Amino acid sequence: MPKQNSLLLNILNRDNPARKVLAARSVDRGLADRPHFPLLAMVGQTEMKTALILTLINPHVGGVLLIGPRGTGKTTAVRGLIDLLPSVQRSTCPNGCEPEAAYAQGFDAICADCAQKLGRGEPITAPDRMRLVELPLNARLEDVIGGLNERVALEQNRVHLERGILAQADQNVLYIDEVNLLDDQVANSILDAAAQDQYSVRRGPLAATYRSRLILIGSMNPEEGRLRPQIHDRFGLRVVVRGLPNEGQRLEIYRRVQTYRTNPYALVDAWSEETSAAANEIVEARGRLPRVALTREVERLGLGWIKRLGIDSHRTEITLFEAARAHAAADGRTKVNLRDLRAVAPLALRQRRSQFMNDYFTAQSGEDKQISRVVRGTPKAGRV
Repeated sequence: MPKQNSLLLNILNRDNPARKVLAARSVDRGLADRPHFPLLAMVGQTEMKTALILTLINPHVGGVLLIGPRGTGKTTAVRGLIDLLPSVQRSTCPNGCEPEAAYAQGFDAICADCAQKLGRGEPITAPDRMRLVELPLNARLEDVIGGLNERVALEQNRVHLERGILAQADQNVLYIDEVNLLDDQVANSILDAAAQDQYSVRRGPLAATYRSRLILIGSMNPEEGRLRPQIHDRFGLRVVVRGLPNEGQRLEIYRRVQTYRTNPYALVDAWSEETSAAANEIVEARGRLPRVALTREVERLGLGWIKRLGIDSHRTEITLFEAARAHAAADGRTKVNLRDLRAVAPLALRQRRSQFMNDYFTAQSGEDKQISRVVRGTPKAGRV
């Protein structure tokens, strides 16, 4: 009898009809903000939903890049993650002190108040839900990394450094829509900060270092321009998002969107059970992840695929294996099997080959052979 998927994988792979919400009564919620469209209420797009869930389970996957034309639900899917975001431990100190700093560098690495609390056995962190931070397309470099507070400088005649979007995105999800149109300076600063989990800002005599442990999600329409290879390679999973070809699915999309426009709370309520179950499964999978291991067979197979495809970037195997571990954790297991590897392979391996680099290495190999022939033919010293 074939093994059944876990509840989380079953939720991701099914589309329950939501037509019952058409007749649901609208609840009077005053002037509350309009709720977002639930991720699990999206019709189809299983690969996109799976990629987003896997990166929540395991941030070491390296983030997600969604590539597709306008109107295919990329931004809607990312915003639909809000109700699925797990909790993380955040510092309760205004200075951002964390116990790890004290354990690694001593009490001098944290403020006096936090040192006293740790000495008394009191926590200096508390659970707090992750947030979705969206980067505006017109964001300046100062907005992203932080800089001088101009208002304080003018009104109080003193220099004050203010945190930027990257610092606010620490232990959160940072979403960049139209990432291919992002200013080069801004893109480089985000990539460096995400790779190092921290960054420093220096303005005159002032300097500050901020943590930037974030999950990076980007989306783009390839019609509007290519993404620089440097940026492209930093995203772990790549999802090609297309409109659904099935007429029945497209009709269901229309019905759910129409329901959301006329009675959004009813749609959210109709999917609340699946959303709550998926959120709990994500938390359990994150707790299980440290115990998930790869077998030798899986490692050899994955590395063999990468070699046969001629992929040079070592981020490939990191993404492939970390995504496979997340998939196994989502399925309630602590051993990665071939099914996990095959499930994530298209997400981790696509768009990683470079014809330019292949041509470059071929040309360089020819030159190296010429150099080798010349060097081998050179007489030994004293025999000229």
